[in-house]
Amino acid sequence: MDKPSQKELREITKTVATEFPNDPALQQVHIAQRLIARRAALRGLTIPQYIRSLRKTPAERTRRVG
Repeated sequence: MDKPSQKELREITKTVATEFPNDPALQQVHIAQRLIARRAALRGLTIPQYIRSLRKTPAERTRRVG
C-alpha cells in the first residue's frame, strides 16, 4: 500500500529530526523525499522514474514497455 503506517511515519520523522535539528523546513523537505523514495521502491522504480510516471495518463501507466 502507498500510505505509510503511523509507526513508519513516526520513525521517518524522528530520524529526520535528528539529522536536521532546529530546521523544521528542511525536515519537511527530507520527510517528503523519503516518502517519495518509499513509493518509488514499492513500485520497483527509481525516484526519477517514479516522478516521470506521475506525469503519464492512467492508461499510459498501466501499459508496460520493454
